[in-house]
Amino acid sequence: MSAIILQEEIVHYEFLGRGRPLIFLHDWVGSWRYWIPSMQSAAVSYRTYALDLWGFGDTAKRESSYTLEGQMELLDSFLEKLGIPKVALVGHGLGAVVALMYAARFPTYVNRVMAVSLPVGEVTISPRLYQDSPVELANWLLDDTPANEPVRAEMSKTDARAIHTSVQSLDSAALLDMALNLPTPCLLVHGQGDRTITLNDPLQNVYNLPENTHYILFEESGHYPMLSETSKFHRLMQDFLALESGVSPQTLQLREEWKRRVR
Repeated sequence: MSAIILQEEIVHYEFLGRGRPLIFLHDWVGSWRYWIPSMQSAAVSYRTYALDLWGFGDTAKRESSYTLEGQMELLDSFLEKLGIPKVALVGHGLGAVVALMYAARFPTYVNRVMAVSLPVGEVTISPRLYQDSPVELANWLLDDTPANEPVRAEMSKTDARAIHTSVQSLDSAALLDMALNLPTPCLLVHGQGDRTITLNDPLQNVYNLPENTHYILFEESGHYPMLSETSKFHRLMQDFLALESGVSPQTLQLREEWKRRVR
């Protein structure tokens, strides 16, 4: 286990691979652990990191920093401590919000953002995120399959206040404004069966997305497309990360051969 001291508290993280830095940021329901397959997929070309945010996994329960701003400051301090000048971010749920906020605040430090299950635009956020315990949320969202075990295994470590505090401060309209004005290439991914963040209308049908922002829907996924459609998710992630500078992410599509391979 790797750990550093930030703001006089322990922050847990893991790393894998060599190359350009890539940070994975976890959801409200989970920890760094479910990113292991994605880290392994990207580790051929990237130095991948996954960290536990405040109140999750083996990072300290620092209640004063459970706000979205506090979690974003954790990411900023982490990158500064490790001497990482520029980074690609892959975030999910809470991690997607933190990644977007960081990229909007420090656009010159981020070369691209992949935001999964981001509560952006016209969405319905399940009230269960505001009130259920971490274990109850895991039981609600996850089937009892080996692929989901990395999420379940760490839920007893989560401080429920870390979930509830950050969810209560969500502003989907403000996040949409950030996404539409982000100078950094941004790929938005949702699972059609997501029960925590439900899109009332597909983003591309309602909003005029800028050239550097793209939206893709995983039709056979719920809240965790990286676990339910792993191969397809990783191919999309790799293609997005490999885009040449100046090339719009709107050139990316879910290819038919990916779909056949994972069914």
